[in-house]
Amino acid sequence: MVAFRNLMDVYKVTDYLACATSAMREAKNGEDVVKLIKDEANIDIEIVHGSKEASIIYASHAEQNIDKSKNYLYIDVGGGSTELSLFSAGELIVSRSFNIGTIRILDNQDTEETWNEMKDFVRDNTRNFKQLSGIGTGGNINKLFRLSEEKEDMPLTFAKLRSLYTYLSSFSLKDRINVLGLNQDRADVIIPACEIYLTVMKNANIKNIYVPRVGMVDGIIQTLIEKNIQ
Repeated sequence: MVAFRNLMDVYKVTDYLACATSAMREAKNGEDVVKLIKDEANIDIEIVHGSKEASIIYASHAEQNIDKSKNYLYIDVGGGSTELSLFSAGELIVSRSFNIGTIRILDNQDTEETWNEMKDFVRDNTRNFKQLSGIGTGGNINKLFRLSEEKEDMPLTFAKLRSLYTYLSSFSLKDRINVLGLNQDRADVIIPACEIYLTVMKNANIKNIYVPRVGMVDGIIQTLIEKNIQ
């Protein structure tokens, strides 16, 4: 982090936004780490909750083929958690983080109770929204989108994602690496990631999910631009 501070000084940075997400939210010593970084590198880090993380990433979609007057369920699947945020007409309606992630599933640390809580949340909060689409972010959904060979400006359909899941699951971990050419750190987590996306989409009755090639860093830049313009 000291190196980042030095780079900021060299380039005379006057404003920045440093965010910590899922791992730091769950860490028992998260606040201690933030204080240590402040003391040693003089960088203020904000541990952002799932709703703010979603809002920051959502802010980066201005250039994408997404109609912000419509309804979207933002789905971000990580190793330790899944963030779900419902947007309607560009406004955040509800957001929640669930302790269901790719690494948790692989380590058998996910529980049936948490899965049911997530399903209930999705059904309860989306049943009144018609023509709901998904927005998926993260390395796994981006890889799945590339594997689908779908056109860049088109959404990935539920049917196509389910077909991909069936296809990938037919290969062993070793063959997903050697035959399909997946990176070793992607070949195992992509299967549970599929399971999470399919579960959320099914319970929200989502037929299409957009996969914009943007992430939190793009949203941070857009947030800072809007802040400084104001």
